[in-house]
Amino acid sequence: MQLGNLERSIMEALWRHPHGMFAHDLAAGLPSQPAVTTVLTVLMRLANKGMVSRERVGRAHLYKATAGKDAFVAEAMRAALDEAGDVAAAVQQFVGTVSPEVAAALREALGERDGAEP
Repeated sequence: MQLGNLERSIMEALWRHPHGMFAHDLAAGLPSQPAVTTVLTVLMRLANKGMVSRERVGRAHLYKATAGKDAFVAEAMRAALDEAGDVAAAVQQFVGTVSPEVAAALREALGERDGAEP
């Protein structure tokens, strides 16, 4: 799932504050300092995408990311592979570009997955 610049900035802030943030705090903390109404509009879009939840606290809402950044990145990688015409070729291309640390993490994850299967 692709995010616009303001969506990404808001999600980054929410990932840094897992207990949640109010819209006015989000707006004040963003580099571009958008209007609170703009932040509320983006938060509603993110909620419709299932990325943000909200909880009423007094007269305001507390917004939280529904999943961590790692889960978002993993879903983005899965979605990108779903769009590949040739998954094997896309994976080969990807593996050819990663650092040794990422290659080691991939080997370990695949080893754990394969070891867990009957």
